[in-house]
Amino acid sequence: MPRPVFPRSPLLSGSDSEQKRAEILRYFHATFDRYEQLFEVLTCDEAYYRKPISLRYPLIFYFGHTATFFINKLLLAGVIDKRLNPKFESMFAIGVDEMSWDDLSEARYDWPSVDAVRAYRESARAVVDHVIRTLPLHLPIGWESPWWIVLMGVEHERIHLETSSVLIRQHALKYVRTHPAWEPCRASSTAPANELVSVPATEVHLGRPIDAPVVYGWDNEFGRHTSAVTDFQASRYLVSNQEFLAFVEAGGYADESLWQEEGAAWRKFAHAEHPTFWVRDGSQWRLRLMLEEVPMPWDWPVETNYLEAKAFCEWKARVSGQTVRLPTEDEWQALCQFASADSLPDERITPANIQLDHYASSCPITEFAHGPFFDVVGNVWQWTETPTYPFDGFQTHPIYDDFTTPTFDDRHNLIKGGSWISCGNEAITASRYAFRRHFFQHAGLRYVVSEAPATLHASHYETDRLVSEYAEFHYGDEYFGVPNFPRALAKLAIDAMGERPAKTALDLGCAAGRATFELASHFAHVTGIDFSTSFIRLGIQLAEQGRLRYTLVEEGDLVAFRERTLAEFGLEAVAEKVEFFQGDACNLKPIFTGYDLIFAANLIDRLYSPRKFLESVHERLNPGGLLLLASPYTWLPEFTKREEWIGGFKKDGENFTTLDGLKEILGPNFHLIREPSTAPFVIRETKRKFQHSLSEVTLWERR
Repeated sequence: MPRPVFPRSPLLSGSDSEQKRAEILRYFHATFDRYEQLFEVLTCDEAYYRKPISLRYPLIFYFGHTATFFINKLLLAGVIDKRLNPKFESMFAIGVDEMSWDDLSEARYDWPSVDAVRAYRESARAVVDHVIRTLPLHLPIGWESPWWIVLMGVEHERIHLETSSVLIRQHALKYVRTHPAWEPCRASSTAPANELVSVPATEVHLGRPIDAPVVYGWDNEFGRHTSAVTDFQASRYLVSNQEFLAFVEAGGYADESLWQEEGAAWRKFAHAEHPTFWVRDGSQWRLRLMLEEVPMPWDWPVETNYLEAKAFCEWKARVSGQTVRLPTEDEWQALCQFASADSLPDERITPANIQLDHYASSCPITEFAHGPFFDVVGNVWQWTETPTYPFDGFQTHPIYDDFTTPTFDDRHNLIKGGSWISCGNEAITASRYAFRRHFFQHAGLRYVVSEAPATLHASHYETDRLVSEYAEFHYGDEYFGVPNFPRALAKLAIDAMGERPAKTALDLGCAAGRATFELASHFAHVTGIDFSTSFIRLGIQLAEQGRLRYTLVEEGDLVAFRERTLAEFGLEAVAEKVEFFQGDACNLKPIFTGYDLIFAANLIDRLYSPRKFLESVHERLNPGGLLLLASPYTWLPEFTKREEWIGGFKKDGENFTTLDGLKEILGPNFHLIREPSTAPFVIRETKRKFQHSLSEVTLWERR
């Protein structure tokens, strides 16, 4: 009798809505049942409340967490309108990823009984079942469909099927028992000698379109990424326990020179002398599986965290004389394509140790061939050198906006390929899961040899509130019909230049640099200068990387995530024509001179000595060059001492405006070439609070 296949992630398209509804209903119940079946391996109630490791919650949390996730997300999406148990739906909501390997939180909770959580799960199951049976279904299912939230809940539970199995594997043996539904592989033999296989250079195209998903995906899978991957060599097999033993016996865990700072600190903290799941038995080794210990299967893949995998590669490079390292995500995808492992069949038993199709454990590294390689997917996850990052066009889903964004910190590395228990979305090659480098999953490694360095991608989101507000001011949305201020002023300046020479321009007080780039569409070279290095960093990042990522305050602690690119403004071609410097407008270096335009928007009322700047600015302009000044004339003592104001006060008993002061100071060297005009601008502070201001614009020609 053929082995039953654990249901795969449903396709989101089709012509029969009721058939799709029935498919999703089977998918939901099969997942819910399998998750509960995992907890049947626990021997007693104490096993639910005793932490398997100090860094994570006890298993009672994970038993309740996936059910409350369904209710919380369906409620947030408006699919249901009432809670089942507000206390549970708060207690079991968050707390999955510890912040550090030494984050020894001793927070204690009044956890409910196992029976109470089990009863809650049945109530949640009934709610979701009713939703699936009654919710109107229109195909295809897209990102904004309420059915996306149903699928989100099921895929979320499949993630925790795997992560909970790891915690159970770390539990004391007295708390677990064998189970016929979780039977491990029993085969073992001598491990083969590993060898290198060449992978040709190729171009990889990653990312999925958000408007046409084929199956459910998490936010970080969507967007666009293209990379040219140079040729490299990769190990035919995953690193086996036998191959890793040589590193252990060579004193690899004690050799400080093989470990990076983070790895050395973890190794010292954990007192690690060998892989976590290896158990010494006198002079022999045993391997801890999920539910039992067995004699060491030397031809199974070794399981490590990233830090151990990295140290092994350092050792391998030393003893082999080759440039051995972990693959990048792009290299793993290139290898996957080369081995045709990105198109393995999905509706029948997979020719890989994945999707729970074969075992409840790893198996020999020689069992599943994929082209010239083995275990390109399945058996154990494979660590990569790539800290997770967003593809171009990344968006957060409004119902789960913190699924990926907390991992954009250069501390979470991607794992690829899936393990024996990876199901649903986890099992597709487009998935992008990342864990902290000290974290244990069912993960091991395959190494590569390449002269090309590992290319790492920026994942950082600017979180400084003021800097983010200016990023949005320069590159963000338009609000209340007010045109983008830096762009509008740059256009005004370019129009005013007429037939004048346009070799160089200076954007003084450039802030986030939008006007710098806009001016470069007309001038041969543009320099942006600002007193704030934080602002300058934004311009440099855009010029070098073509994109900018930042957070915006919505309300309180809630934020939205934004990504902007030069390409979307048609400015990618001018990046090589701009440069940015930190500088003081009142004390510029002599090299900043000889400009055809000096552009100073919203600058003068933020200078400590605007008169000093204005009295000497003509020296930096070519004869006939233009000076554009724009300012709301918001004179404030915290920026400019009152005695330094150039207007906005009474003089000889009469009003003396800033425009009067400008004419007085600039008059000897400039003439005003047109009447002052008004330029509105809006700065977003929060989702519901904005500054709407008017800036007066004057254009001056050097005599």
